[in-house]
Amino acid sequence: MLQVSELHMRFGGIRAVDGVTLDIPAKSITGLIGPNGAGKTTLFNVMAGLHKPTAGRVVLNGEDITGRKPHERFHKGLVRTFQLPHEFTSLTVRENLMVVSAGQSGEKLWQALFRRNRIDSQERAIVARAETVLGFLELTHVAGERAGNLSGGQRKLLELARIMMAGPSVVLLDEISAGVNRTLLNKIGGSIRRLNREMGLTFCLIEHDIEFVASLCGPVIVMAEGRVLMQGDINAVKANETVIEAYLGRGSPEAAGAID
Repeated sequence: MLQVSELHMRFGGIRAVDGVTLDIPAKSITGLIGPNGAGKTTLFNVMAGLHKPTAGRVVLNGEDITGRKPHERFHKGLVRTFQLPHEFTSLTVRENLMVVSAGQSGEKLWQALFRRNRIDSQERAIVARAETVLGFLELTHVAGERAGNLSGGQRKLLELARIMMAGPSVVLLDEISAGVNRTLLNKIGGSIRRLNREMGLTFCLIEHDIEFVASLCGPVIVMAEGRVLMQGDINAVKANETVIEAYLGRGSPEAAGAID
């Protein structure tokens, strides 16, 4: 579904991404892990179009999107979230969902003035879809709440809801576990599984919570110093000496439990 080939991203003399080649299989939940400074976030930014790579290609569903802008990639089905949610804090949860839908007739002045029936019909359909999404993620009880009043975990669920409204094919999730208690994180994980299983969404997530990765992800990609160390299932990753060394360094007494 998403392929990266010989990708390089340099900032001056710093090689943040150094020749990365990887595949994100369709309808998979892929984990992207590695120590701080490994290049994971930069890689996400390049895949999402926020950075133009120094070299290499990004291919989405067979189409080279390397030169595409972020909004163009969004409309082609590639969505990227951030560690800190970017909701509209003064809008309600329901309104945050409603603004996602692209191509709304009311966005054009002449239609707003002369095509009110069409706008009203479209808005009813958007509201109905938003209510379905809120029900799916069990957010109906906060639908009328201002997004800025939500807890950190609820904001992460709102991010997933906005993703559902966008209707993407590939979702890049950046540390969705950050700042979320374990109970709500399990709920978020369950929602990701349902979106993957029932709607066929492909996920790739940056994570430091290895327990969460182990419970959720099939393929796991490990990065260090801008390069891919290995790709495999979580058990193979935990047993790999090169991966353990990347996390804690050679000879560390904690190495045996580095990523347990």
